[in-house]
Amino acid sequence: MTSQAKKVSRRRTLKLAAASATLPLVHIRTGRAAGKVSIGFWDHWVPEGNEIMKKQCEAFGAAHQVEVQADFITSVGSKNILTIAAEAQAKTGHDVQQFPEWEVQNHADQLEPIDDVMKRLTDKYGPVAAASQYLFNIKGHWLAVPSSAGNQNKGPCGRISVLKDVAGLDIVKMYPSGADATPDADNWTYDTLLKVAEACKKANMTVAVGLGTTPDSVDTAGSMFAAFGADLISAKGDINVHTDNVRQVLEYAQQLVKYLPEDAVSFDDASNNRALISGKSALIWNPPSAWAVAKRDAPKVAADCWTFPAPKGPKGRFLPLGAFSWGVWNFSANKAAAKDLIEFLSQRENVEARCTVTQGYDVPPFASMTDFKIWAEVEPPRGTVYHYPIRKSHHQENWIAMAPAPPEIAVQAYNRGTLPTMLAKLQSGQSIKEVQDWAQDELEGFTR
Repeated sequence: MTSQAKKVSRRRTLKLAAASATLPLVHIRTGRAAGKVSIGFWDHWVPEGNEIMKKQCEAFGAAHQVEVQADFITSVGSKNILTIAAEAQAKTGHDVQQFPEWEVQNHADQLEPIDDVMKRLTDKYGPVAAASQYLFNIKGHWLAVPSSAGNQNKGPCGRISVLKDVAGLDIVKMYPSGADATPDADNWTYDTLLKVAEACKKANMTVAVGLGTTPDSVDTAGSMFAAFGADLISAKGDINVHTDNVRQVLEYAQQLVKYLPEDAVSFDDASNNRALISGKSALIWNPPSAWAVAKRDAPKVAADCWTFPAPKGPKGRFLPLGAFSWGVWNFSANKAAAKDLIEFLSQRENVEARCTVTQGYDVPPFASMTDFKIWAEVEPPRGTVYHYPIRKSHHQENWIAMAPAPPEIAVQAYNRGTLPTMLAKLQSGQSIKEVQDWAQDELEGFTR
């Protein structure tokens, strides 16, 4: 499962404003507390992720003689997003919030610039992914710090034996545990994916890619469009639906959708997880949460899973990113302590400790932190998620669906699921021209 990006209406905001006051609180006090800072965390899918975060907040409080209030807010029912909206409207709440994906863009005018913290972190650990800069750096200023907690890559996770026996694809040979990608990985392309999808369909083990409108479907479609250089909207806001690159990706997708599940259009973010865990799918795009559940509920399936990079298209490999960040409200009562807390939580030793506890689920935003041991040690099978973080030998980059469009336009198309809806229309039998014409009209509504 993944985070959700949704617009929040005024009515829904008001409904959750009162509910946000009843969130579970964790008060971490020190003997000589000098001030107080509060932070709203995303309630981690892995419960142990919350426990270690509490301990790290406790360590920060003791070191800085600050009282820390840490709240863990579920994303079920988008309660975390609704809480953020309620605080923004009321101009009161936590000093720090953990923002999923587009929420920094939605509340940019109420966030404190945090360039000083980002400079110190990047000076120490190197740059973050360009996709994070696209989301969190607005008009030349960082308004949030990319977080590792909850941060996720949504690349392919495949059944080792099924892909090898049914489709002739040896994913472990291409991407061995603890080692660089081999030359065989050059053959992992979208053309290869098409052949794999056809073979798996015949074997009743589909490639479970959704064509719904929730984030997993949007992100997977976004990475495919990027691999073909098919930007529907340019960085300047120009609509590019009727271009050669868009037609090329649609011609490809017209073939691929024939082999996807018949109910792909109704997929939500749990559908592909269920398909893998039930043993009905040979390949999904997902962070390791599906594998982790299979480890508990279907151990034979889990022991046959391998996570690996996105296929290569004419313009390269693009891996969907489910991005989280930490930002400070400009109405915060303790901005200095809030920034210090974010910087403390972003230190390598703290990031690695959290990543280890969550079995490698949390992806650090800094490339220099992709050498943690946990990814080589997690099992079964040992090293199953070694290639989950982006490594130099992958030759791929993180991607946000609908980039490089201006974010205020991109978020609308993202939330509407424009990209997977185009593919769903192809699956239903519409022509490429009909799909292009529909997308043109849809996007013009966002850019007016």
